[in-house]
Amino acid sequence: MSGGLGQTITDKGILEKIERLLRDYSWMVREIHRLEKSLYGGGSTGRSWGVAQYGLEAAMPKGSGGISKVELAAMDEREERIFKRIKKLSMKVEAVEYAAEHIEGEIHKVVFDCMVEGMSYREISKHLGVSRTRVSQIKTEVMNQISRLDQIRQVVKN
Repeated sequence: MSGGLGQTITDKGILEKIERLLRDYSWMVREIHRLEKSLYGGGSTGRSWGVAQYGLEAAMPKGSGGISKVELAAMDEREERIFKRIKKLSMKVEAVEYAAEHIEGEIHKVVFDCMVEGMSYREISKHLGVSRTRVSQIKTEVMNQISRLDQIRQVVKN
């Protein structure tokens, strides 16, 4: 397996991992946003702020609004786990975005963008007005370009 310019990568395993990375890009971006919202804000405490209570409900004692030490420790573990997932997914997303900046050839850039958007060969071929065989060839060329990037190689090896 060599990574010199103009040479093709013969390791099918790396190419398959790169293809999976590109295919998974869109859901990883959505998952990062969801996890960040969960970690950094947007959560609800379950209390109804600003809603008046009447009758017996108003007279009943209210539970403590605080969090117990056990709940706090569990939340810290959960937040740490979420933070690690965000970091791992962000590394993959950044690698794909880095690769996008280094694709050579306009048609290669279009095929790359279509791939990360999750388009099928058929959809890409219709979009470009070329055969599925040609799309497959261009995709292989894109994958070979990407596989030469050290940042991509590090991400797919992990």
